[in-house]
Amino acid sequence: MKFTLGKQERLKSKKLIDQLYKKGKSIKVFPFRMVYLQTEHTSSYPAQVGVSVAKRNFKKAPDRNRLKRLMRETYRLQKATVYENVSEPYIFMISYIGKEEKTYQELHAKMNSLLHLFIEKVNYTKNETL
Repeated sequence: MKFTLGKQERLKSKKLIDQLYKKGKSIKVFPFRMVYLQTEHTSSYPAQVGVSVAKRNFKKAPDRNRLKRLMRETYRLQKATVYENVSEPYIFMISYIGKEEKTYQELHAKMNSLLHLFIEKVNYTKNETL
């Protein structure tokens, strides 16, 4: 598996983002919040992801951009855990809800926790419906 995060893996569709926030479920591992939804999307990958940082918490664009870049990087390196454990296509948006900037190592560890929690939730609801 390539450790890239190409155009096909990024969530860009306005319709899908609207649908995600209307029907999606949410999980939190501070300082991240993930809204996810199992739905068909245009990509051949099992998941499409978007990242966001609130302007309310980080007024300066360079600060927001740095956090988004770090979030994408931590996801990119750990996306294999998601790809190996989901069978249906998912879309999700990962938001940074903290008020202070964390180090890369802290973000990496928290992203790992968030992705494992996501897998647990998905597998739990899948087993519950069977």
